[in-house]
Amino acid sequence: MSFPLCPKCQSEFVYQDQDLLICPECSYEWDPTQSDDNDSIEVKDANGTPLSEGDRVTVVKDLKIKGSSQVIKIGTKALIRRIKEAKDHQLDCKVDGIGEMMVTAKFVKKA
Repeated sequence: MSFPLCPKCQSEFVYQDQDLLICPECSYEWDPTQSDDNDSIEVKDANGTPLSEGDRVTVVKDLKIKGSSQVIKIGTKALIRRIKEAKDHQLDCKVDGIGEMMVTAKFVKKA
């Protein structure tokens, strides 16, 4: 069965997982039965600047990590991998010195 190319990175290695199509190269997930109008999620940082996937951000306050004694210090840089439509943690980031985690957009600013 042939699937369409990934709309984000144009990869041909797309696979299906239940109702969604998934690109293993950029981790983009989409439902081929829905229109692309709902694809743009508006997320803003602490200063009101719109954020997008691939942006570098800086943490604006010390953040405790749930279930751990670690703290993300002010000024720590992170790379936004994905933006999710969620009430609390919208940004799926790779935080320098910590690793992968979800971060709330109001606690970061665009670097």
